[in-house]
Amino acid sequence: MRVTLAQTSPKLSRKNLGEIVEIIQNVKDSSDLIVFPELSLSGYLLQDKLYEDAWKIEELDALRELSKDIDIVVGVALRDGKLFRNAALYFSEGEFISQHNKVHLPNYGMFEEARYFEAGNIFESFLVSRKRVSMVVCEDLWHKDVHHDLIEQNPDLIIALVASPARGFNDDGLDIETKWYEIIKTVARECRAELLFVNRVGFEDGLGFWGGSCIVDVEGTIVEKLAKFKEEIVTLEIEDER
Repeated sequence: MRVTLAQTSPKLSRKNLGEIVEIIQNVKDSSDLIVFPELSLSGYLLQDKLYEDAWKIEELDALRELSKDIDIVVGVALRDGKLFRNAALYFSEGEFISQHNKVHLPNYGMFEEARYFEAGNIFESFLVSRKRVSMVVCEDLWHKDVHHDLIEQNPDLIIALVASPARGFNDDGLDIETKWYEIIKTVARECRAELLFVNRVGFEDGLGFWGGSCIVDVEGTIVEKLAKFKEEIVTLEIEDER
C-alpha cells in the first residue's frame, strides 16, 4: 500500500482547499492514500474566524470526486448545525466514508479548543480496502482510555491527524517530539496496528509547528520519518503486517 504523508503548512484561510486539491492531483496516480494534518483545511488558531471559515460537508465535493482515484484523509473545522467540530474526514471511491470528531479538546495554556468546538464522544473503526481503520485527532492520543478504546476496535491502521506546536527545546531536539513518539509507538504496539502520524508545520501568530510526521509499524518501531519544520509531501510503501 502506497501512503502519502502530506506535512503541510495550512493558513488561516479557506484557500487551503485549493492547495490540498492541487497536492492530491499531483500524487493520485502514484499513491493509494493521502493524509493531511489536523485542521489542514482551516488553519489552527481560528478563534472567532471559525464562524466564517468553518466548512459544511457539501462544500467538499472536490475531495469526494478526487477520492475516486485515491483515498483522502483531511482535518477540518466542520459546521454541525449550530455547533463546530474539529474533525477528521475519510473519503474513498467517490464517497464520504467516515468522520471522527475530536473527543479531547485541550483548553489550557496556548490551547482554547473547548471554547470554540464541540467535543465528540466516540471512537470507531471502519472497513476500507479490506483494512479496518481508526482515526484520531491530536490530543485524543494523550489519554490512556483512548488507547483502550482503540485496542477494542482492533484496527489494522490508525491515522493520527496532529497540529502540535514546538515546545521544550533541548540539545537533543524537542521534549514534545520525544513525548509524541513515545505515545504513538506504544499505541501501535498495543494495538498491533500500523500508525500514520501526520503533523503540520509552519507558523500562526508566532506559534510554530514542528512536523516530524512518521509511520510506525506493528512492533512500535518508527520505520519512516519526515523532517522537522519543513513542508514535505512524501509517498512511502507500507506492508500489511497483520
